[in-house]
Amino acid sequence: MTTTSPTLSELIDQERRLTLPRFSHDDALALGGLLVELARERRAPVAIDIRRGAQQLFHAALPGSSADNDAWIDRKRRVVERYAESSYLVGARFRAKGTTFEESSRLDPDTYAAHGGSFPVAVEGAGVIGTVTVSGLPQAEDHAMVVQALERFAATQGA
Repeated sequence: MTTTSPTLSELIDQERRLTLPRFSHDDALALGGLLVELARERRAPVAIDIRRGAQQLFHAALPGSSADNDAWIDRKRRVVERYAESSYLVGARFRAKGTTFEESSRLDPDTYAAHGGSFPVAVEGAGVIGTVTVSGLPQAEDHAMVVQALERFAATQGA
């Protein structure tokens, strides 16, 4: 699967559209299941992580993924937790300014990575309450997989 890079306005619109009416432990399991299904269809060697606050509600490591993917998940997730925006959008904002996250954020690149694949779980009236992250593909594909799963999931919630 080849994915083109979304524009800054497309990334912003994705986050606006994908605000959910609620997000429970059961919802995390359902969303995680959707991501596993998408990854298996594509034979994608990814790791998947879903959190609400500091609590990990779902984790899966598909064939071909490794502990390195878990380290990438942690670094991308920290960007979402700090900026309350997708890791891909944060990186795109720096690139739009003619720089990179690594050069200009003043954050340790061993701790933070503004690469695609981590997306905020936002709930109406509450804001960002968690993260959903995929690692194992090129960053645009990691991001696209999360967005596709969230779109399918949101449709089941009537969002």
